[in-house]
Amino acid sequence: MNPVVRFAPSPTGNLHIGNARTALFNWLFALKAGGQFILRFDDTDRERSREEFVEGIRRDLDWLGIVPHREERQSLRADAYVAAGENLRAKGVLYPCYETPADLERKRKRQAGRGQPPVYDRAALRLTAEERAGLEAQGRKPHWRFLLPNHDGDPSAPRRAEIHWDDLVRGTQTVDLASMSDPVLVREDGTWPYTLSSVVDDIDFGITHVIRGDDHVTNTGAQIALFQALGATHPAFGHHNLLTTASGEGLSKRLGSLSLHSLAEAGYEPMAVASLAVLTGAAGSVDAVSDMAALAARLDLSAVSKSAAKFDPADLDTLNAKLIRQTDWADIEARFAADEFEGRGEELWLAVRENIVRVMEMRDWWRRVIATTPERPATDLDYLRIARELLPAGETDAQTWSLWTVAIRERTGRKGRELFQPLRKALTGMEHGPEMARLLPVIGRERILARLP
Repeated sequence: MNPVVRFAPSPTGNLHIGNARTALFNWLFALKAGGQFILRFDDTDRERSREEFVEGIRRDLDWLGIVPHREERQSLRADAYVAAGENLRAKGVLYPCYETPADLERKRKRQAGRGQPPVYDRAALRLTAEERAGLEAQGRKPHWRFLLPNHDGDPSAPRRAEIHWDDLVRGTQTVDLASMSDPVLVREDGTWPYTLSSVVDDIDFGITHVIRGDDHVTNTGAQIALFQALGATHPAFGHHNLLTTASGEGLSKRLGSLSLHSLAEAGYEPMAVASLAVLTGAAGSVDAVSDMAALAARLDLSAVSKSAAKFDPADLDTLNAKLIRQTDWADIEARFAADEFEGRGEELWLAVRENIVRVMEMRDWWRRVIATTPERPATDLDYLRIARELLPAGETDAQTWSLWTVAIRERTGRKGRELFQPLRKALTGMEHGPEMARLLPVIGRERILARLP
């Protein structure tokens, strides 16, 4: 069976590199096995979900090279969630609770004072019909909790109830449902938290594998129980490690930490970002992988570390530079105006790509080509005059530098740095840079002569 996976962002901010890691793991898993990738917007948070973030997520995934086979929005699926709630009520496993947030906080503090875990005590199940009616007459609206199957008929006497699964990343996992509070599936305002809506969607969309961050491991126990209560087989689960900043801080959409849009605007290559996001924190080397098919071949979820991994932009610079050196002019030509480099774009690219980290730095080199202020120390003026005299006739080409420097050496006896450095500084204003043999044809005869005394 071909896998069906999903990436389920909330459109409440921009995607950061940690979100991209989850998206890429799912995309590559589907790509490798010939499966499908569903983009599902978890947009039921009416106050924080915004259409501009929906568009931003689409844009960022497209930039990465992820093309969903299908798109879904939770805001359009209210009927499915209402039906699931009614199903659970009919089975007697969804019950109304009337505690306010302040009531629940007081309970947690009492439990903490007694050294007890902060697990909901199911007090709402002990309310009589009259007591419930009285609370509702006061204006209280219930939220609804899912009764976890961790008892033998008496919910007030929970027992150990283990949920097991073979995690694609972490191996055999066990969660004890007795250690958890019954999760809220319907809020007071009738909306649905992640637990219910996500499980219903996974059932209806035929999701076969759920690959997500390891901050969801504990949730998985309750979700598996909910799949079972709804009469469905749960998907396979894989919980990958999370990314942090280089200093170890957690990533945040709210804070804009390492957002994909900012990385794109900074000029990084999508495959450099994808390579680092996927391969960091996993077994094997972190290499600059040139395309998604090759990166999919590298994907091994069982080799992903159990510990958090640091995403260091300095590593991104290294990978980006390596990818650039493998890139042909035909693959980037469209990023520039047709006449931007006076018809010498390919020559310039071949000259400078070994010396840049990001493609757009090519413009910096072009500015040096057309507007360099030559460095001509008085001690080198006679030498540079001889060089001007010996410049080979005709327009410069790939052989000009070799012919020119041989002639200069034979006339002056200079060698090595003493021969090359004054010429480089006069022509580029720099002591180091691209190979002069490649750069000379881009500078052109007219500019060369203008920079020599």
